[in-house]
This record gives sequence, structure tokens and C-alpha cells, in this order.
Amino acid sequence: MTDKTDFLNGNVACAEGALAAGCRFFAGYPITPSTEVAERMAVRLPKIGGTFVQMEDEIASIAAIIGGSWAGARTMTATSGPGFSLMMENIGYAAFTETPIVIANVQRGGPSTGQPTMAAQGDMLQCRYGSHGDYSVIALSPSSVQEMYDLTVKAFNLADRFRTPVFLMTDETIGHMREKITLHSNVEIIPRRELKEGELPCAPDENGVPGFATFGMGHNVHITGLTHNEKGYPATDSAEIHEKLVRRQVRKIEDFRNEIADVDIVNPDAELVFISYGAPTRTVRQLLHDIPDTYGHLNLRIVWPFPDESLLAFKNAKAFIIPEMNLGQIAKEVRQHTNIPIVFVPKLGGALHTPAELLKAAEIAKTVKKPVTEVCL
Repeated sequence: MTDKTDFLNGNVACAEGALAAGCRFFAGYPITPSTEVAERMAVRLPKIGGTFVQMEDEIASIAAIIGGSWAGARTMTATSGPGFSLMMENIGYAAFTETPIVIANVQRGGPSTGQPTMAAQGDMLQCRYGSHGDYSVIALSPSSVQEMYDLTVKAFNLADRFRTPVFLMTDETIGHMREKITLHSNVEIIPRRELKEGELPCAPDENGVPGFATFGMGHNVHITGLTHNEKGYPATDSAEIHEKLVRRQVRKIEDFRNEIADVDIVNPDAELVFISYGAPTRTVRQLLHDIPDTYGHLNLRIVWPFPDESLLAFKNAKAFIIPEMNLGQIAKEVRQHTNIPIVFVPKLGGALHTPAELLKAAEIAKTVKKPVTEVCL
């Protein structure tokens, strides 16, 4: 088999990436601007022995893919802001039961119904902190149709390796734009580690991740969203067990944050450095094309866990300029990891930043004195 070249929109590329990664169960509820993911899966999955189910709502959708994962399948759903909010309780359940699933959130303007057909990045903190309790997550953010395909594949591998929900945090711009992409004939698939005979179902290996007790494979296991011991049984009255369990589940991701990190670094010697993810990356790249060798650029393909060490690549940085289609959600995270002044460039309403707007921000950054400065467009 050889690689295939195609011309697809981002949502369809996401579906194709999921299929290439071995996803064989999709449950979802249509919502703008993510619906094309479900439409493609509805057509393609039955033809390759998979299952597509349109559920009654987003709560049922995520519950279904959690169950499908425990039955041994690679599973996925796709949604946007209001549906994502409905999924939050079961996202916490999936994190605590260490269930590998993939959730694509094609972001739109909010809060509430907001702008159903316009792009935004307003859910970036929600995917990290939206469910209750302490936990860590992995979230990827594509900036092109090709990355929609490639990062969807990567999302499944990360979900299975770390036994955790993984988010593909894209947006309407990337979801609906069309570009030439390569559909790979052979993609790397990293399977989940099956529970070994005699191994306790919630006892971690050296990387902090337990073996997976697939239903129907003869494992006698108990799965619960209650605090549980290494046998999987409730232990809600033990402060020691609860703290040990939560800390272990957080560490299994945070201890590997630099290995998980996926970034592009351009011109590390620059004094003014743009930090971007998702659709605004395209404008930054246009500015760097128009004015080469002037600015640095850190593009985050994985936003959570935040790749803090990548900031150290810019030894001469005097300011970080952060364009986002929200009011500075990741800029707040950057602030926690550096003393270098931050110029954040928020933009709402669905339109991308223009090169001229970023150039304006760069001019302000040259003279910035405050630790945090907002550029009002």
C-alpha cells in the first residue's frame, strides 16, 4: 500500500485519522461545527467492521465511548462547546477510572449557544479543569488539515499509553477549511497494555499506568468512579488511599510532560517571540514569512500538559506575544512559567488575527514594561 493524497476539510481529516489509528467505535450527537466528523464516521465505520451510533445527547455519547473502550475498542466522540460542557462529569469519570478515549472539540464562540458557526478557542481551560477534583489531561491543538489527521492518530496512541481521556482541541476554522493532505498507508499504533495474570487491576507499572482489564478477556475486575484501592474496590473512607491514587494519576502524565511535548521552535535567538496554537498559528507563520528572521515562534501542537521547558529555548527573549481566540487562557498558563514580560493579543468574534494586528502587538512588545500587557485590537 502507498500513501494517498487527498483534498479534505479538517473535520473529515480528523475522522480519517481516527480510522487510520484503529478507531472502531464512534458515538456522538450532531452539533455545529463538528458534525462532519460524525457524518464521515457514519459512512466509513460500517464498511470496515466498526460501529457508529448516534446517541440522544452528548452525555450518552461519552458514556457510550467509555463503555466501548472497556470492551476493547479504540473509541471517539466529537462535539463543540455546549456538548463539551455536558460531557464534563463523565470526563472526570473516565480520568478516574483511567479509561482511554478521544474527544474532538471543534470550538465555537461561547458562552452558551454563542456563535455556532464561528471559530474560537474558549474551551482551552475547560478541557484542563472542567470536571471536578484533581486530575491531569493531554490536549492536542492542530493548526492545519494535515495536523488534524496526524494529531488524531497521535491522540489515540497517547490515550492508550497513559490510559486517559485525550482531547483534540481544534476550532471551526481548521475544522471547515480544505487543504491538500497525505493519508498515510501505515501509521504507528501503540496499543494499550493488557492486564497480566496475577496483576492487580489498579496497580501501576514503573510508569504509573496499570494494565488494562478488557471486558470479556477473563479478568475479574471492578470498575468504579469511587475512590478505589489497587484491587479496584471502593475505599472512600481512606484519606491515604485517595491521596495516593490521585497523586499517582496526575504524576503518570505530569512526570512525562517533556516527553509528551510536541512543539515547533523557529528562530530561538529572537528577542520577540510569538507563542501560538491552533488557527492563530497560521497568521503567525504568515507574518514570519513576510518579515523573515525577525521574530521567534513557539507553536504548541500539544497544549496540555503545558510544555514549560520549551520556553527556555528562547535565551534572548524580551517578550512573549500570545495571540488567542479567547481572552488569554493560555497566556495565563505561560505567565506561571516565566518572568519574561507577556503581551497577550485576545480576539473574539470568530475572525482570525491579521498579520497587521500581530505586527502592532510586536511593536508594543518592544517597549513593554509591565509583566502582563493586553493589546486591544
